[in-house]
Amino acid sequence: LNIDIPEIMAPLSIEEENYVRLALLLKGVTPRAVRTYFDVKFPPTTLPSTLSTIYNTLLDLKIKRIINQAQWNLLIPRNGVPDSKTFDVTLMICLIRNLTSISPPINGFDTLPLPVETTPGPDLARIKCYRNKLAHHDSNKIDTAFSNTAWREISD
Repeated sequence: LNIDIPEIMAPLSIEEENYVRLALLLKGVTPRAVRTYFDVKFPPTTLPSTLSTIYNTLLDLKIKRIINQAQWNLLIPRNGVPDSKTFDVTLMICLIRNLTSISPPINGFDTLPLPVETTPGPDLARIKCYRNKLAHHDSNKIDTAFSNTAWREISD
């Protein structure tokens, strides 16, 4: 088959481009920012001993279903040592929320923080909220007003 892809592909609409840009920000850029913050709070060199020390707290989070089995397997691997490079954004934010003294947003971690809230707690909640909105979005299109607001709130 000799198909010239650019000839058969329709250009993206503005709304589709907004979706792609926001997806790249949330799935490509923000995980690195979250990991950088996580590694400050839980340095990779001491992560195994830290997790071992707080085993009972982690177990309590698992019993309360705050941490699921797949996440538990990353935290307490049967063979080898835990490595934060294997943790996704959800797990890192969960651990930061539950195991550090980070200040929560005014309305809690599970609602979109106010734009004026710019400390680490609200910033992490903002990333989490926008990632969830994108994950549960029912089309691959996002209007420009929402896209601009989300971009500004996430990247500022």
